[in-house]
Amino acid sequence: MAKSMVSIIQTPKAPTYGQIYAAVERAVGLVGGMRDFIRPGQMVLVNPSWVSVIPKREQAAITLPEVTRAVANIIRDVGARPIIAESSAIGVDSERVIAESGYQELRDMGYEVVDLKKTEITTVPVENGRIFKEIQTYKLVKEVDAIIPAAKLKTHDQMELTLAIKKLKGLLTDKYKREFHQQGVFEACVDWYDALRPPLSVVDAIYCQEGLGPVFGKPVEMDLIVAGYDAVAVDAVCGYITGFDPEEVPITLEAAKRGLGVAERGYIEVVGESIESVRRRFMRVLEDERIKIEEFDLIYGEATCTGCRMGIMSSLFDMKEADQLMYLPGITVVTGDPEIPETISKDGLVTVGRCVPKGKRSNRHVKGCPPNNQDIVQAIIGGRAKAERHWE
Repeated sequence: MAKSMVSIIQTPKAPTYGQIYAAVERAVGLVGGMRDFIRPGQMVLVNPSWVSVIPKREQAAITLPEVTRAVANIIRDVGARPIIAESSAIGVDSERVIAESGYQELRDMGYEVVDLKKTEITTVPVENGRIFKEIQTYKLVKEVDAIIPAAKLKTHDQMELTLAIKKLKGLLTDKYKREFHQQGVFEACVDWYDALRPPLSVVDAIYCQEGLGPVFGKPVEMDLIVAGYDAVAVDAVCGYITGFDPEEVPITLEAAKRGLGVAERGYIEVVGESIESVRRRFMRVLEDERIKIEEFDLIYGEATCTGCRMGIMSSLFDMKEADQLMYLPGITVVTGDPEIPETISKDGLVTVGRCVPKGKRSNRHVKGCPPNNQDIVQAIIGGRAKAERHWE
């Protein structure tokens, strides 16, 4: 079996655009060069992460505009047309992200920077889909010749890590972002990757997040660019760098099981820096002490998966950030299939996730696998207020 090639390139600390361009160019060159993936005259969608408005670049929630610019310039160098396009999280104004994150400056320089939420919607067939046979996206996604995700290396409150495969979820409409969570987000993300099959993936691992990512995580400066033509291998290498085995990251594991790429280290050729020379174990979501919140009861059953556990805890952190913790007293949150004490008030019982048997689901049951955080918070609050969450 031929090995998948993944490059790891170290940049200087707090790199300039020139240094970032050099790192991205070398990372792409080591795995074949842009001409191996893109032909002159093609239209190429470069897909960065614009999850939410973040005041400081070092907070590491979105892809640095310099990384996206570097990818776009390398595409231009082969005679193709790069279009930078993304839709921010549900409820987030993509134009505000563009304005406040440095992407407006790219527009001012003449780059095509597109807020997908302002464009025409269409559907894409998914021939081998396990969850979806067609997926709602934007017309531009269907029109381009190729898509290159420019992902951000971050922990994620439901996925463990968010990387190149998960990044493509930003090309969905808000309706289907929610549908992914309702129907099974891990398998659905792999359906979507299988439908799009990007020829190249680039990961911005200059400023990263650990702990409660993808927005509230603790910043970590790694000063790395990772690239490869097999997104499964790219995501696996990013996991190895941060101390996650592929088995710990549901999307990577699912994609590898389907034969869409390789995740085992023995089948990946790493060029540039070695994994060992740059490795740093990242704090997991459940290790982040900032989400230890009292004044409510939480019951996990044996069937509870990591997604629901992390989703519940990060939902509580969302409530803390939104100053909504006053709605927690008297609430019991249940996930999995535990025994539910008869003393628990039905009015205060919130059941979460597909793994809760139908006979045990409360009137405030939250559907999904795992559910969206905003839906969990809304179930806890009930009709007393509106849940505040501006990303996914």
